[in-house]
Amino acid sequence: MSATLEPLEPLESAEPALSVRQVLMLERVLAGEPEVVAGAGQLDRAVRWVHVAEAADVGVMLSGGEMVLTTGVLLAGDDGKQADYIQSLHRAEAAAVVLGLGRAFPSAPDVMRRAAERCGLPMVVLHRPFPFAELTEEVQARLVRRKFAAVSMSEAVRTALTGLITAGAPLQHLLDEIAHHSGCPVVVTNLAHRVLATAGERSAVDDVLRDWERIARQAWGHRPGRSGTGGGGAADGWIRAELGGRGERWGQIMLCGYRGDTATGRLLADRAAESLVLHRMLGGTSAHTWEEQSAQSLLTDLASGVVPARQLLPRARAAGLPVNRRTFVPLVVRDGDPAELDRVLRLLGLSGIAAELSDGATAVLLSLARDQEAAVLTANFAARLTRTVVAAADPRTSWDDVPAGLREAQHVADAVADSAPARELPPVVRLRDVHLRGLIRLLRDDPHVQSFAERELDGLLCGTDKDLLAVLRTYLATGRNKSRTAQLHHVSRPALYRRLEAIQGRLGVDLDDFEQAASVHIALLAHDAQQR
Repeated sequence: MSATLEPLEPLESAEPALSVRQVLMLERVLAGEPEVVAGAGQLDRAVRWVHVAEAADVGVMLSGGEMVLTTGVLLAGDDGKQADYIQSLHRAEAAAVVLGLGRAFPSAPDVMRRAAERCGLPMVVLHRPFPFAELTEEVQARLVRRKFAAVSMSEAVRTALTGLITAGAPLQHLLDEIAHHSGCPVVVTNLAHRVLATAGERSAVDDVLRDWERIARQAWGHRPGRSGTGGGGAADGWIRAELGGRGERWGQIMLCGYRGDTATGRLLADRAAESLVLHRMLGGTSAHTWEEQSAQSLLTDLASGVVPARQLLPRARAAGLPVNRRTFVPLVVRDGDPAELDRVLRLLGLSGIAAELSDGATAVLLSLARDQEAAVLTANFAARLTRTVVAAADPRTSWDDVPAGLREAQHVADAVADSAPARELPPVVRLRDVHLRGLIRLLRDDPHVQSFAERELDGLLCGTDKDLLAVLRTYLATGRNKSRTAQLHHVSRPALYRRLEAIQGRLGVDLDDFEQAASVHIALLAHDAQQR
């Protein structure tokens, strides 16, 4: 079995090793007219060193990974020695054997060729005389340069990542740096292979996440740190390293489709893993916190609408959220603890993700089977929470409608936050429950509404007695119930009457007139919404 070799451009990469194929494509080697006569399927073996040896028991002098050069002068005429020679190289895990023709053999000896083919050892013959010293010098020099370059690269990556860590950079900045050096998508997962964070060119990352279940299943079939295959004809380059310490594993980092030498990829993955572990230790974070960050990034991007929902679908699927033929229920919980919400989700056996968005609001996205009762399960979820109100949007059956649902739930939660303490609210609040207050929340940034609020309340806003504004707020929120207002403010009814008269005088209105009272109430709601 033979293979034809074509010239290759000079090798200038920072890989710490050369493959057999790369050595054979060097200009000096091509001058010797090399021909692969056995083991053509193993030409990507790494060459650690080049060794010239004529001894029949050469294997005892090797430590593995050597390309052995020989003229075969001590093997000619002895088939047994020829077979033993190949077996000795095989046992020593040599990378390849190169036989110079002419001095002892005019052509490739069948015994050696067949033995090499059986054990998968690449065997190459040189048809033209070739000074072995030139080859050893060329390869050794390249190997040393590459080794130095690999070490320099490793130290450069370690220095860059350590600098980011000491500067307090978030996890994403570290992953962006790793992706920059690796030139491929980077994925961090927990032990269940759920994606916690990614980095790299967005389209390439999306391609990986779109097929993540298959990739993870195949890649994790290989041993840690080894190159795996993405399957489906994908090239090698799925390199991973474990995250953990003190005998405990809590995650993995994977270079997805790394195009460089496998050894370099492993070195880079190891440096990345070291830095992520250090980041966790110094930041006092945990793998669970990374899961929260992943959920927060996904829900924030969904709610903002900056990234189209369809583009976020691979991220949601890779994060473990069921998305096919599901009903989605967007929720927002004021002052909710994401850890508690996750615990309740697990307790009820519900699929969903929870993360804090901003201003004390925590979003929850439930993913329910189509035959599940969304209203009942939402109520059960809310019932498990203490001292909080759950704002819910109407269920969505299309993933593309989820962003609008999250914004609707946020709007309801904001309106609930503006509600007076005296107002009773159901455990699950929906858009229909917030009435006028919800409308004001939607219109609070409109200049006309802002101008209206300032005009209607100017007599109180320009004064220094903030207590009058509080009394007005309670009086209107209780439906102009004077007894209840006096009770809530701990004043007598005569004292309340004097304050109400002062309010009416400053505003120039009659609060007993329904239309004027309604106008002031709307202005006050708008003012409070703007202040929040």
